[in-house]
Amino acid sequence: MLAVVQRVNSARCFVNGKLTGSIARGIVTFIAVGKNDEVKDAQWMVKKIVNLRLFNDDNYKMNLSLLQIGGEILLIPQFTLYGDCRKGYRPSFSQAAPSEVARVMFSKIVDLLKEYPVKVATGVFGARMQIEVENEGPVTLIISSDDKFGRI
Repeated sequence: MLAVVQRVNSARCFVNGKLTGSIARGIVTFIAVGKNDEVKDAQWMVKKIVNLRLFNDDNYKMNLSLLQIGGEILLIPQFTLYGDCRKGYRPSFSQAAPSEVARVMFSKIVDLLKEYPVKVATGVFGARMQIEVENEGPVTLIISSDDKFGRI
């Protein structure tokens, strides 16, 4: 599982001009499900995301998590994070989970996030979305549940 997490002042998601999700201060997370991902990957990812210390304390150090600041999360499904561009010029998505599997896992991730005391807004799986983001920092991190990226 791959995620790109951005610290934001606000963010909104639209599908066909209709607002589908919006947040104030918090994080936007673009997330992709890999073909070998399991529920344990989703559990690990969600725990990591809500506990990441991305927000400044009174000394301007990134010491506070989404949970500690009472922040919000906008979760956007984005299988293209698995685009492998090492060969040629057309990305390969062979490591991404099939759509029907990824849809179920995305729903599971949303359910897991809702177990925490944070507002959860989402994009729409499989839709063409327009995302408006007001980055704060900017702070952007890439997180992987795959051991090759050093999962603890």
